Amino acid sequence: MPVRIGIPRGLLYYYYYPLWEKFFTLLDAQVVVSDKTNSKIVAEGAKNCVEDSCLPVKVYHGHVLNLKNKVDYILIPKVMSIQRKEFICPKFCGLPEMVRHSLPDLPVVIEPTIDFWKSKENLMETVYEMGGCFTGNKNKMKDAFYEALSAFNEYKKTVKKGFLPIDGFSGQWECRNRSGNSENKILLLGHPYVLYDSHISMNLINKLRRYGFTVITEDTIDNAVIHEKAAVMDKKMFWTFGRKILGAAFYGMEQEDIKGILYLSSFVCGIDSVICEIVERRIRRESKKPFALLTVDEHTGEAGFDTRLEAFIEMMKWRENYESYIPAHGKYISGRKSLV
Repeated sequence: MPVRIGIPRGLLYYYYYPLWEKFFTLLDAQVVVSDKTNSKIVAEGAKNCVEDSCLPVKVYHGHVLNLKNKVDYILIPKVMSIQRKEFICPKFCGLPEMVRHSLPDLPVVIEPTIDFWKSKENLMETVYEMGGCFTGNKNKMKDAFYEALSAFNEYKKTVKKGFLPIDGFSGQWECRNRSGNSENKILLLGHPYVLYDSHISMNLINKLRRYGFTVITEDTIDNAVIHEKAAVMDKKMFWTFGRKILGAAFYGMEQEDIKGILYLSSFVCGIDSVICEIVERRIRRESKKPFALLTVDEHTGEAGFDTRLEAFIEMMKWRENYESYIPAHGKYISGRKSLV
């Protein structure tokens, strides 16, 4: 029976799963992914996590518990930086320690350190650390990594074409994002582990598609464009996901076919508390596009969430049809001069 390695379906799973899955499979391991996020996983994660954590971190704990008795190893990387001269959320830096402290009696945790702040010159050491539990052959690990990296790059190209992680992995993509009008787009901002988890996001992407919108995120926008647009800030944004969100927002403000901008945030996210404020102020000051912030936590009810979403959609339709004919300060009302 092959050695089983568990990958929690949370946090950077939505970025790196194709890379991890291919790498470990080529090392003859059986990759086991936790179940899709559900109410039980959320409840168990919130119960067994430190109280001041954000919703995605609580959910991640629930996914680890879901794997606990199914695998021999669990991959929980310590992520410091995934981009030169940039950092990632502080919760990622201590994630393995946080999980092991909160969840006793886990299988062996593989916790490689990923830190590209200065360079990627130590990348192969990380690869050997991840693969060393399955083989002692470094050449096999190196070959597996480069083949997995090739598959990962193909995955990223597919995302740039408009497909999203919720549409499938490993080449099994569904053409869901083609159902909307290509000239009727909506920009959805937020962290990938919030946007692409259908339970956390209340299935927001598919709901927007059912309204006839083509959903785009920062992941579908060219990296060079995002970097260029984010560079207009007076100071460099040193949070990787924050920079991507800002670049995507500033790009979306300028595009005629983007009808509105939605920001989906999780409660007590420290990065979002800063980034969302910047995005909202810039949009309201320099753009006429409708903007709304939707915030979720483990207590958010779908009915209230849907009501806010429907109100936002109606506002976009109203502005598209009427606002260009009505002066902002009420000089005319319903086609007649105001008495004020």
